[in-house]
Amino acid sequence: MYKQKYKIDKVILGVLLVLMAISLLTISSARMYLPSYLGNLVLKQLMWFVIGFIIIYIMSKLKNDVFYHLVWYLYAIGILLLCLLFVFAPVVNNSRCWFVIPKIGSFQPSEFMKIVLILALGSIMGKFLEAKSSTWKDELLLLIKCFGIVLLPSILTFLQPDTGAVLIYFIILLVMLFACGLRLRWFIIGGILLSVIAFSFFFLYHFHQELFIKVFGTKFFYRMDRLFDWQSGTGYQLENAITAIGSASLLGHGLYKTPLYFPESGTDFIFAVFASNFGLLGSILLFTLLFTFDYQLLKLAKKSLFPRDKLALIGIFGMLLYQQIQNIGMTIGLLPITGITLPFISYGGSSLVSYMILIGIILNSQNEKIKRPTLT
Repeated sequence: MYKQKYKIDKVILGVLLVLMAISLLTISSARMYLPSYLGNLVLKQLMWFVIGFIIIYIMSKLKNDVFYHLVWYLYAIGILLLCLLFVFAPVVNNSRCWFVIPKIGSFQPSEFMKIVLILALGSIMGKFLEAKSSTWKDELLLLIKCFGIVLLPSILTFLQPDTGAVLIYFIILLVMLFACGLRLRWFIIGGILLSVIAFSFFFLYHFHQELFIKVFGTKFFYRMDRLFDWQSGTGYQLENAITAIGSASLLGHGLYKTPLYFPESGTDFIFAVFASNFGLLGSILLFTLLFTFDYQLLKLAKKSLFPRDKLALIGIFGMLLYQQIQNIGMTIGLLPITGITLPFISYGGSSLVSYMILIGIILNSQNEKIKRPTLT
């Protein structure tokens, strides 16, 4: 037996450090339009990055085995926290998504539920792949287990309400199921069922609004209205964001020179701040960094020796790629506004720490062969 040095992927670490610099600069620029009672968000974001790197270091001393062994306890804790939101969480923007911790900030359980679901699904699907043979009954049982695991937190998160997080839960599930190698018939059946449900849902929304409100409630009806504002390109926030980006030209207006105000400039619409400050060239740089990170993550998944790690990395890839596309797409009016942040760029303690935990899982997956002792 011999112990090798813990390897750190220099590409992922390098991109992460550049994204950190971009995040701090852009949040600093967005502060001109943020209320003063929020405090120094740049300093807070830096603190969350430092805490994140400390967590990565601690995780490097552990094996991913630890988290897989604890995953069902973590799942139970996550469900409990989602339930407690309805009792203890204050109402913010008509939602109960955050616990408020005095003098520290807010804590959003749904951000960490994403990690738990990736580990739980990776554990179940990994065992399925390790069996190396399966019948249609085995595949059906796997689908029932996986949907059951995702359904419970999805219902609780939807009731907060946080539709964006629910979409991410199911994106993670779908991507990992694709990677699991199930027969094509299941995806065809699932696609047909989803199409029927979606058609019925939108048919009620557009043609039987009174029945829709009776079934889903008035609040959800108005959430749907806001969701579809993007189709006409209307809405104060969206119009100002598009104008700020469109007027930036090649090099942008410059740091601290965002020309128009729009809400959530440090979180959901932070790309609009960045693009208006640094223009087309800055945006191309950011796209290149995100593509490099995602591509490197896929390469690591391909090299991974253990099915559960491979599936977990693919789940992380699917989640991050979806959030990148959704956040930037909604900012420029191509996709509905769902309140999804831009990973590693948007301000947020819970979200940033959760992403840094994912980095720890990624790096540990790369080192699984090293950490598992072998007899020679």
